[in-house]
Amino acid sequence: MEIIKAIIFGIVQGITEWLPISSTGHLLLVDEFLKLNVFSDSVQNAEFVNMFMVVIQFGSILAVCLLYFKKLNPLDSNKSPRQRKETWSLWSKVIVGCIPAGIIGILFDDIIDSYLRGSLCIALMLILYGIFFIVIENMDKKTKISDFSQMSYKVALGIGFFQVLALIPGTSRSGATILGAVLLGTSRTIAAEFSFFLAVPVMAGASLLKLIKMFLSGVVMTSSAWFILAVGTIVSFIVSVIAIKFFMDYIRKHDFKVFGYYRIILGIVIIVVMFGAL
Repeated sequence: MEIIKAIIFGIVQGITEWLPISSTGHLLLVDEFLKLNVFSDSVQNAEFVNMFMVVIQFGSILAVCLLYFKKLNPLDSNKSPRQRKETWSLWSKVIVGCIPAGIIGILFDDIIDSYLRGSLCIALMLILYGIFFIVIENMDKKTKISDFSQMSYKVALGIGFFQVLALIPGTSRSGATILGAVLLGTSRTIAAEFSFFLAVPVMAGASLLKLIKMFLSGVVMTSSAWFILAVGTIVSFIVSVIAIKFFMDYIRKHDFKVFGYYRIILGIVIIVVMFGAL
């Protein structure tokens, strides 16, 4: 049964990580109804679940690395010296964009886990950023950046500060960075791809941090726990490949409003269910 649950979590992670609808928010909501029970000790189990929801994101990272391997590989012998230089430049902009969330995430990770992972917070963030998506899409925006070579380090850092907002569950990392990038003048395609690339070091670092913190807490991973973690990660990888391809095809022809409406509806449903349960 726990393996089936891990598969479901992996599917939800793979779909929601790349669509601007909040993967963490959806995973926490699924956890409200579908509790993982890997350890008999409640404290150890809570530590594992907290780590599991972050580490299965590593599968999503691998999907980005697979689909964008050529674009992200600065050592590709088939690239000209100019193209390799541009690839190194892209990576340096990604690193710059990761600095704000990396610093804030390390400093406030425990506070976020303790106080901002509730259903009400998730619902409010879903609604708030859903409204932002609709409002921004209705604005008269000028696209100044349609290629990564046109993106300055200042813009990359600005997008990085928008990514900090995604530390609050329910916001959506991809949603915050895409909104920020579009507001700063990038095309939807560049905004989405830069959001994907920012995820690689941020999510890899978050996964490593969660693993270290869990081991330091004294939790000893059993073989079944490792297997469940592997299942969730592999499923997340497979579903992420499909989700990324779908998302990029979609935004070439449509705007982001549909995701805004979805977020608002889901947030309202969560609040109604919460008050109905009181």
